[in-house]
Amino acid sequence: MGSVVVTGVLALSSSMSSAPQRRAPPTQGLHVATITHEGLIWDTYLEFEDDPRRPTSFRGRLRFDVAGAEGAVRSAQTTVIFIEDSYEEAAAKARGMDERALEALLRSALPDEG
Repeated sequence: MGSVVVTGVLALSSSMSSAPQRRAPPTQGLHVATITHEGLIWDTYLEFEDDPRRPTSFRGRLRFDVAGAEGAVRSAQTTVIFIEDSYEEAAAKARGMDERALEALLRSALPDEG
């Protein structure tokens, strides 16, 4: 494996709702970056998903949370975009993404405003 897999479709959440998910502050995920988008600061986290068909691979998605939000947290996430042979490889790929790529993924994960 050892490569980034980017599918053409990004998911907002597992429930596929049309509005950003609101939830309690995150307690899991590896912080990989902080970016700005439309006047807000977003923390970016790498989260992993288990795949029983591939128990030796590390499948990761990015979650974006508005930084410093009090109470409910505005959040959006991609579908699985990293499939690597190790945790370290997945983390390095996520941390190696530049701000423009992360902002593009965030824009794709947010609902349309129109």
